[in-house]
Amino acid sequence: MSTERNEKSKSWVDSLGMRSSPISRREAMRRTMIGTAGLWLTDRLAPGALAAVTQPAAKAAAPGVKVKAKSVIQIFLWGGMSHNDTWDPKPDSGYDYTGVLKTAIPTKVDGIQLGELFPELAKQTDKFSLIRSMTHRNFGHETAAYLMQTGHMPGERLAYPSVGAVFALSKNETYKGLIPPFVVLTQPAGRFSEAGFLPGKYKPFATGGDPNAARFEVEGVVAKGITDERQKARREFLQKMNTLGNAMSHNQQVAASADAEKQAYNLILGEGKDVFDLSKEKPELRDKYGRNTFGQECLVARRLVEVGVPYIVINYPAGWDSHKDHFQTMRRQCPQLDQGLAMLFQDLSDRGLLESTIVWCSGEFGRTPKVDWQPPWNGGRGHYGNVFTVLTGGGGFKGGHVVGSSDDKGEEPKDRPVYPVDFLGSIYALAGIDPNGLLPHPLGIEAKILPLGEEGVKSNGILKEIM
Repeated sequence: MSTERNEKSKSWVDSLGMRSSPISRREAMRRTMIGTAGLWLTDRLAPGALAAVTQPAAKAAAPGVKVKAKSVIQIFLWGGMSHNDTWDPKPDSGYDYTGVLKTAIPTKVDGIQLGELFPELAKQTDKFSLIRSMTHRNFGHETAAYLMQTGHMPGERLAYPSVGAVFALSKNETYKGLIPPFVVLTQPAGRFSEAGFLPGKYKPFATGGDPNAARFEVEGVVAKGITDERQKARREFLQKMNTLGNAMSHNQQVAASADAEKQAYNLILGEGKDVFDLSKEKPELRDKYGRNTFGQECLVARRLVEVGVPYIVINYPAGWDSHKDHFQTMRRQCPQLDQGLAMLFQDLSDRGLLESTIVWCSGEFGRTPKVDWQPPWNGGRGHYGNVFTVLTGGGGFKGGHVVGSSDDKGEEPKDRPVYPVDFLGSIYALAGIDPNGLLPHPLGIEAKILPLGEEGVKSNGILKEIM
């Protein structure tokens, strides 16, 4: 390797803040915070740690696209939701394809129909659009999820970061909140490393807990079994015992450590605690979202948007992987998805937040259009990546439109195929992030945010028809 390449690699490593000072502030934070939230706060407080990071694209966006999105709420339906039974119904395709869910219902927008289990979303179709020709032809959970959330083909030499991690990186200069910029409600997916080759501080902060419980116990913020009064008493005791720190309060490194502790407690007892405290919401509004985990996750996501968190993911569990008992699963889960998602659009709109917030909902793929009635499936649907539907609205995406279509049985794209790079590129463009921008790799390897225009990656361009 040449001297020039060595220097280049060294500069990339330095820019990522991977070289620590002799006395690390992380030690102070480790006493008060854990996980990604702690990493985020400590790196924010380190001198120049984030300012030095190369921004993916601070100003660049696609030509002719107006930057509108400040936050994104991603609802990921792990396992893959059936498009035929939900947002691309085919009522005339016959029983082998419709099963018992054979009714399509009209919506607020003439010409757009939804499956019978989505009456609440049918009232909100003016606020979102449907991409009914999404395709990638990948049938594996892990590989399809990686493709849908990075835009890159699985199996490449690099493990790329997810769209949420890219947002966290790109908002370093502008986002000033104490809550980490990439939040997952409530559990990380575990299918792939969302931060990819980026440092650990760009991993999502997974809240844990259950927002539908009497007390939403957020990991590292709302301690399990510890009252606010006890937290305050612990802090006061620590301050009294810290005689060395008090005596050396004018020392630069000691002062910085004290500042880290102060901000950590502000997260625990101040801003962070307040954002996750759903008791501050009117009971009637909580009822409208649905008194279940998913409904309350949607409400928390709206509250995170209000304080400026750039990227929020709601990981809906893998119950959508309905090889067996498919129609029972649809009847159980779709009403909760319908209620929570519809109310999220309504609430964001009522508060003037929808114009600056992208909401998108999808699984890693769809389900097989033809029902498998044979044992042991007995009415199940398998994995299907040939064509499926993505719902998206807000943040510059128009409502009341349908992009592309599938054929009469929902087996193949009929027109305007949309690929993962097209959709993710559209999100990046609306947020002012150049899809062709470069990501900082610790070894100086050239790594694009999206593989636009590269050989072997299909693309039909960003979704300007709904932007």
